[in-house]
Amino acid sequence: MIRRALEKDAPKICDLLAQVNEVHYKGRPDIFKLGLKYSLKEVKDILKKEDSPVFVCVDQNDEVLGYVFCLLVKQTNLSLFTDVTTLYIDDLCVDNAHQRKGIGKRLFEFAVNFAKEKGCYNLTLNVWSCNPTALKFYEALGLSPQKTYLEKIL
Repeated sequence: MIRRALEKDAPKICDLLAQVNEVHYKGRPDIFKLGLKYSLKEVKDILKKEDSPVFVCVDQNDEVLGYVFCLLVKQTNLSLFTDVTTLYIDDLCVDNAHQRKGIGKRLFEFAVNFAKEKGCYNLTLNVWSCNPTALKFYEALGLSPQKTYLEKIL
């Protein structure tokens, strides 16, 4: 089952944030530190915001198996861009112990349906190049590059 995350889910969400961070740290230890993207307090604060919904997939015991952090972004009155609302996926994670069971796909599809309900024009997200598994996952779900963000390490 997928539902809106509750405050009681915050500790497990933090555990999953640590799993995501570990992937990024292993891939780019030059820019990532081991830690959490959001503290427990920050997660609890995010869960209260209407424009940044977090959805969780839970099992029959209401234990969190994965999450998707979303952010509704309204782009208006910009000289070169049309007015649109975008659903930005800030983070999507499935617990390592439950991967390859379709949970990530279900969370993504839930986010797509939520975006459609909110009248969004598109859905966007970022994938670090050091995470080719995530890139393949999103490509399999029909996402394609919108832009490429390049770097030169000095």
